[in-house]
Amino acid sequence: MNWKYQKTEIESISDFPDQTFGFIYIITHLPTNKSYIGKKFLEFTRKQKLGKKELKLLEGGKGRPSKFKIVQKESDWQSYWSSNKPLKDLIKNEPIENFKREILHCCNSKKQLTYFEIKYQMIHQVLEKPEEFFNDNILGKFFTRDLE
Repeated sequence: MNWKYQKTEIESISDFPDQTFGFIYIITHLPTNKSYIGKKFLEFTRKQKLGKKELKLLEGGKGRPSKFKIVQKESDWQSYWSSNKPLKDLIKNEPIENFKREILHCCNSKKQLTYFEIKYQMIHQVLEKPEEFFNDNILGKFFTRDLE
């Protein structure tokens, strides 16, 4: 099952608007109409140790050479089904047709991703409506239990 964005299916990373860094999504469990709002990066960046040949090429330059390089790799966005435990348990035990995955907003930076995730969670009042949303916290700082 692919992601839907503005009524079209997204099948590959090239289907996203230019400069897209990640997206805000909503996953809905259709039988209960309960949803989860989150964010997903399109690419991962990580440090990778340089090999002997790469280190050899850097010898003789000014200063101490770096022993790492930054590597980008496409994330698992196509098969991603949220980090929320109750939702993941439902997905394991029910047919995939019981769920709908939609992209709410495409973002161009990490900061935009965080901002728009919080914005959509606040607009939908995810912490105030535990019967409608799986979200039980926002940014790990605001929790449903704090509002009871």
